[in-house]
Amino acid sequence: MGANDLNTIGQSVRRKEDYRFLIGAGQYTDDVNPPHHTHAYFLRSPHAHAKIRKTDTSKAKAAPGVVGIYTGADLTGVNGLPCGWLITGTDGQPMKEPPHPVLAQDKVRYVGDGIALVIAETPDQAKDAAELIDVDYEVLPAVVNPVDALKSGAPQIHDGAPGNKCYTWALGDKAAVDAAFAKAAHVTKLDIVNNRLIPNAIEPRAAVASYSRADDGYTLYVTSQNPHVERLLMTAFVLGLPETKVRVIAPDVGGGFGSKIYLYPEETAMVWASKRVNRPIKWTAERSESFLSDAHGRDHVTHAELALDKDGKFLAMRVHTTAAMGAYLSTFASCIPTILYATLLAGQYTTPAIYCEVTAVFTNTAPVDAYRGAGRPEATYVVERLVYAAAAEMGIAQDEIRRRNFIRKFPYQTPVALLYDTGGYDACLDEAMKMADVRGFAARKAEAAKRGKLRGLGYSSYIEACGIAPSNIAGALGARAGLYEVGEVRVNPTGGVTVFTGSHSHGQGHETTFSQVVASRLGIPIENVEIVHGDTGRIPFGMGTYGSRSLAVGGTAIIKALDKVVAKGKKIAAHLLEAAEADIEFKDGKFNVAGTDRSKAFGEVALAAYVPHNYPLDKLEPGLDETAFYDPTNFTFPAGTHICEVEVDPETGVVQIVDFSACDDFGNIINPMIVEGQVHGGLAQGIGQALLECCVYDKETGQLLTGSYMDYAMPRAAHLPSFKVATKVTPCTHNPLGAKGCGEAGAIGAPAALMNAVHDALAAAGVKYIDMPATPHRVWNAIQAAKH
Repeated sequence: MGANDLNTIGQSVRRKEDYRFLIGAGQYTDDVNPPHHTHAYFLRSPHAHAKIRKTDTSKAKAAPGVVGIYTGADLTGVNGLPCGWLITGTDGQPMKEPPHPVLAQDKVRYVGDGIALVIAETPDQAKDAAELIDVDYEVLPAVVNPVDALKSGAPQIHDGAPGNKCYTWALGDKAAVDAAFAKAAHVTKLDIVNNRLIPNAIEPRAAVASYSRADDGYTLYVTSQNPHVERLLMTAFVLGLPETKVRVIAPDVGGGFGSKIYLYPEETAMVWASKRVNRPIKWTAERSESFLSDAHGRDHVTHAELALDKDGKFLAMRVHTTAAMGAYLSTFASCIPTILYATLLAGQYTTPAIYCEVTAVFTNTAPVDAYRGAGRPEATYVVERLVYAAAAEMGIAQDEIRRRNFIRKFPYQTPVALLYDTGGYDACLDEAMKMADVRGFAARKAEAAKRGKLRGLGYSSYIEACGIAPSNIAGALGARAGLYEVGEVRVNPTGGVTVFTGSHSHGQGHETTFSQVVASRLGIPIENVEIVHGDTGRIPFGMGTYGSRSLAVGGTAIIKALDKVVAKGKKIAAHLLEAAEADIEFKDGKFNVAGTDRSKAFGEVALAAYVPHNYPLDKLEPGLDETAFYDPTNFTFPAGTHICEVEVDPETGVVQIVDFSACDDFGNIINPMIVEGQVHGGLAQGIGQALLECCVYDKETGQLLTGSYMDYAMPRAAHLPSFKVATKVTPCTHNPLGAKGCGEAGAIGAPAALMNAVHDALAAAGVKYIDMPATPHRVWNAIQAAKH
């Protein structure tokens, strides 16, 4: 195999991890079955808001197979679950942080709130015993809509959060924005609802907790995207245990989309209880349980305005958003509608003044936190719906209004705190329009009209911020954790390499992509690289996977560790080759003496590191194992344009996506096949939000009405077209890979593209506005209303 064959950067290498999944050899949390393990079941509140007068577990404890039953009253000395980001409001006061008990104490605040942990020999025995628990509730009025929760007389959810308000926060120059609006030639206004979503990863949440009397230690297998963060929050803030006594292992994880970032009550209660019963405890959520208790996403109500001059140049933007937090603050809930939302409202445009005000509100619903895109889809939807509406109102073509306002000089400081390092927005727009055959749209629209159908074309030119950083600035903005990543590269004596990364793979293909990076840098076969992640007992402290950070941040940490390996390798090679260290070059897997044909292969140097015969031990220690931490100096900024073409049947309201084209700039790409797969998945989720998905609670009782797949509509293959995707490259300027991130782009750009296409189609029927999702019922009703 030649040296060029070992450099696989930019090649669609088949995923190394897929073989074990395809043959059924993956190990997920539910596959973990320790000897003599028990099973857990959580009794949950059937009421959205109620006082707990009394809980009687006596009959349940006497039921067959019961090992133990615990309620909130039993968890003495256990603190509530923490929130990882402190937001300071416009009044200068910290946000309201009501306690989030592991199991409810005195009061329940949403349907699904945990009441009791039942542990038994079998899952059925645990469930049967739970039905024998007698809970006396005093049912209270509930409120599920964030706008309603702020109204005078609304039910008070937490005593410590008067009026149900968590905070009011603002970003931008309000005076400058008001002045710009005063002189604007045109103002576009929209009222937008960004619908609540339920994540629905293919693998439900699960945990297996065990306690060892031998060393007073705990082991937790859990479906987590960031096991070190899970351990830190659980031990330091909730259970008061030394970190060294708790090992958290996140094995193969079947999707997360953000919902598996957080510390949840279930695994926390199980770790605590494992010592009490002195046996392992296993729990896997039923799908209906996941609907109730997983952290949800989105749920914004927004009034947005865009000021323009007579030529369609953007002058200012004004946004007021009411964001639902749910019943409690989830781990990173507070930063989603603030730091990750308002900062993206500039989009790809030179809007000189922007002001955003966000009010976060508690409601009697499941907690809300990051879901694929996390604030960025909400921001893009606001911006791109405004841009579409402004163009339509002013009679400017959709591509033209974007070109008149694109940022073209970099670096670019936005009025909402971010500094874009690079970009090429025209190229993505041009390519997307070419793939979408925009020139032929008029003919297709006319042909559809002959069949009685309505055609529409929608654009979405999005930008996202990935790899949230740096830690010191994020800390000043309220982050209660570092935002770096770690990579350890351990070269084995025979030249094989084991990489330990703080990033976590749950479908992204890290075992392949990281191996490509390592193999290409060291000039070794990709098969000689092993990637280890997800085990706090094996990997250094890292922050995990979220926000499309793994390659840009985790990959850079690995690169920095590789640089250290090569630097030490040069020292060893210089000794072996009897040359000066400064004369040693490393290329294509060989250490060469510059200007000569004398060299040592990487494997020879690796062996010498561990078999140091005639080795200057006084100057160079044995071994070839290096660790590096990387804290980015800035976000990365993937961007692109998505164009969607739809056909609407006015008789039924059915929306059919006939074409979807996406051109994205992810910086340098390591594995195009994996990137394309990530884009396809993101597009499917974004289309799901725009066309089908919507979490609905009963307004009076707070009952979850979309509690199963019978009522919560997930996208299927028949709803999706054959995607056309392409990429353009402007490398990131501040990481050595030049990578930006790709995992969330589809979910960010797709909703606005699809809804703009729907509005473009429905304009012919006189429809001015509809909210997501564009279901047949909603579309048909809008068409009928427009007739009268």
